[in-house]
Amino acid sequence: MIHQRLSSFPPNFLWGAASAAYQVEGAWNADGKGLSVWDVFTKIPGKTFKGSNGDVAVDHYHRFKEDIALMGDMGLKAYRFSVSWPRVYPRGRGEINEAGLRFYSALIDELLSHDIEPILTLYHWDVPQALMEEYGAWESRRIIEDFDNYCVTLYRRFGDRVRYWVSLNEQNYNLHHGFITSLHPPGVKDRKRFYEANHIAFLANARAIESFRQYVPTGSIGPSFAYSPAYPLTSHPDDVLACDNAEAFTNEWWLDVYCWGKYPQVPLRYLCERGLGPTIQEGDLELLQRGRPDFLGVNYYQTLTYEANPLDGVSEGTMNTTGQKGSGQETGIPGLYRTTRNPHVTTSNWDWAIDPVGLRVGLRRVTSRYRLPILITENGLGEFDVLDSDDTVNDEHRIAYLRSHVEQCRLAVTDGIDLIGYCVWSFTDVLSWLNGYQKRYGLVYVNRDETDQRDLRRARKRSFYWYRDLIRTNGQNM
Repeated sequence: MIHQRLSSFPPNFLWGAASAAYQVEGAWNADGKGLSVWDVFTKIPGKTFKGSNGDVAVDHYHRFKEDIALMGDMGLKAYRFSVSWPRVYPRGRGEINEAGLRFYSALIDELLSHDIEPILTLYHWDVPQALMEEYGAWESRRIIEDFDNYCVTLYRRFGDRVRYWVSLNEQNYNLHHGFITSLHPPGVKDRKRFYEANHIAFLANARAIESFRQYVPTGSIGPSFAYSPAYPLTSHPDDVLACDNAEAFTNEWWLDVYCWGKYPQVPLRYLCERGLGPTIQEGDLELLQRGRPDFLGVNYYQTLTYEANPLDGVSEGTMNTTGQKGSGQETGIPGLYRTTRNPHVTTSNWDWAIDPVGLRVGLRRVTSRYRLPILITENGLGEFDVLDSDDTVNDEHRIAYLRSHVEQCRLAVTDGIDLIGYCVWSFTDVLSWLNGYQKRYGLVYVNRDETDQRDLRRARKRSFYWYRDLIRTNGQNM
């Protein structure tokens, strides 16, 4: 639809930026923190780009006041960060590490002193290594109680100051790479274990939301989902069916459970017939019903395009983790779908489709199906950035990316989507999990690379000033 006049963003719109504990904090063993699975996994040779890890990251743990001062200078309205579970419970449960809680309490207070809304993510992939060793982390139902205990601790300590909470971040992406591609911990390839662990994560998410209602009754909570809307390559019915399969298996499988408390029928039947379906015990579905969210967090980076895939077709390709454009390969499930390049959009150096209209498409689909407010919890461009001799970074490519996506957000608001905020990924440059430090997302440049942490100096990119002007005008000045 084409509008003659566009709506404005709401006056209380949360213009934000985001990060994750392991990707920014560093201080991996400071002040009583325990090991996370990523502290161990990144030390395995060949797992990350040039052996990069988050031992120091961008040292946000020691420099958070400096970083928040930059946020204040920008006029940021919200900052989404995650709490490191093993920084609070070094062994996943048992004795609390008060030093860890003091750090996050000071972080929250510093944000509030700059009139920045804290958005707290309970889990952004760094499960305690102790729980992985003890019972396999997300492969055991024991984690439901341990995760709930950890969440309740945070609710009790911070519920008076934090209004917006994200429960699980990108459960779909994290567990897919943990159990399908083996690129994330625990680094195995077992589709049955994937669906079992994913079901347990659903239950843990629901229990955490159920407890939230008791301890933070005036707050809002929801999961953050990595949403890549599915497109068919052509209008050939086989491609349209493949696209429908992909939307059901890669998106609705998570969103239906989060928002409705039940699995979509077609994928569930398919998986159960092949012995891959999750083990659903008595009381599971009731818990999922009780744990429905207040809003849905959407992490949007790209759409994916699909075509028909025969029974002897493509099953697994190679993910581009180097930034060598064109090195990514197609993936799929034989008999269901396969990915293919969309000829109508450009791609980043990491082969991600740059499709701002896809964000509007996704927001409309989610709103029509689930009728929940939406918080865009991540959106950004990872690319090579160069620090010039005068300490500036000319990242016009990022400005163009962000501008085009914010324009689609405004169109979505005009469509009637209840959009409560938009968080750029990321505020500073971060460790990009498998891609090291060369894949830069930040509005603020951090002077380091994979092999040399240098001085970790912060430098405002051109996108910093562009976003500051956007916030100042509440989205009018793009």
